Amino acid sequence: MELPGALYVPTAEGFTATALTIGPWDPGLQHAGPPAALLAREAERAGGIDGGQTVRLNYDILGPVPVGPVRIRSRIVRPGRRVELVEAVLDAGDDRPLMRLSAWRMRTRTEGLPAPVEGAAPEAAHPAPAGVEASRPGEASFFRSEIAYHKALEWRFASGDFDARGPAAAWTRPQCTLVEGEPITPLQHLLVMTDAASGISAVLDGRSATFANVDLSVALHRPPRGEWLGMDAITVLGDSGAAQCSAVLFDEDGAIGRSTQSLFVEPR
Repeated sequence: MELPGALYVPTAEGFTATALTIGPWDPGLQHAGPPAALLAREAERAGGIDGGQTVRLNYDILGPVPVGPVRIRSRIVRPGRRVELVEAVLDAGDDRPLMRLSAWRMRTRTEGLPAPVEGAAPEAAHPAPAGVEASRPGEASFFRSEIAYHKALEWRFASGDFDARGPAAAWTRPQCTLVEGEPITPLQHLLVMTDAASGISAVLDGRSATFANVDLSVALHRPPRGEWLGMDAITVLGDSGAAQCSAVLFDEDGAIGRSTQSLFVEPR
């Protein structure tokens, strides 16, 4: 079966989600990764710092996002020439917010930066247990639809697997664009991928338990670059109906930041 070429198709009112956005819980609902990337795209477009970098993205998942038409509106909450805060909100056409992004953006500077303090720790080793070529292809078996989110990226596992329980590290490469007619950027790719951190490092069986995240937070110390991006994820289950997932994010040059997710846990 031929895959759609993009996660979203632009329309006069916003965008229409393709089958590649379908999540694992319900074939009528999107995985949170694609709309997270769509919100990041809007935050960068709405920002007033030309050539700036997005360094912190906090998402609130206020409700399930249906597979279908979506709209995004944005505003600059805190304008500035060097630092700004941009908010972007996604709905399904009825003005009821379903996902909200708060993004801090900064000017980009590559020259004249202060040197590290003498004696400071050197740059850490690459966080991936293995490189792309040494990692294993992965295929998710728990999606109900043949064409769904898991087909939007090529997956290679350095440790763990989709169907294994516990920590996992994976590399991904885009198999489609975010918006039809536009190349996908490394930041957009990162956001499509990162919400799956709690999926690849799951500690519960999705057939008997729900562990959906209510938020996603991504903090970056430099922009992602290159075709392959990855994450080394772990999920910790609490004893009161909650869990937390955290991940180290990286590209082929090394670590780029971290992500966290708060998970709502209950029997299915």
